[in-house]
Amino acid sequence: MAPLESELIDWTVCAATRSALGPNFVRILGYFREDGIDSVGKIEEAMRAKDPVAMVMAAHKLKGEALQFGALRLSITTETIEMTARACVEHHDTPDELIELVVALRPMLAETLALLEEDASPVVQQRHPLGFGRRFG
Repeated sequence: MAPLESELIDWTVCAATRSALGPNFVRILGYFREDGIDSVGKIEEAMRAKDPVAMVMAAHKLKGEALQFGALRLSITTETIEMTARACVEHHDTPDELIELVVALRPMLAETLALLEEDASPVVQQRHPLGFGRRFG
């Protein structure tokens, strides 16, 4: 499956992370937001500078953080960027072929964060009653 066609969020992974982090989930999600914005900026900067070494490091960091939250499309895309940039380093080449993926990163991160933050919202959780008053059928 192509990076830009993969599922945006793996909700099973996200639920497992939420369960493991408990009340710290929202705080750690905030760190993911900050780090994600920083990493995307570094990837974009590396693309403009045609610097695959800098691209590898930023993409690797974002990939790992995205995987923790089940951000599937983001992790697959950043893994593709990382591996392609590594090949560019080995072949002393520029990462020009990555322009489409790099351009897609910022809106992908925004969409991913919006879904994760909406899901983490206590207001959203209250819209899904678990007990009395829930309609069945």
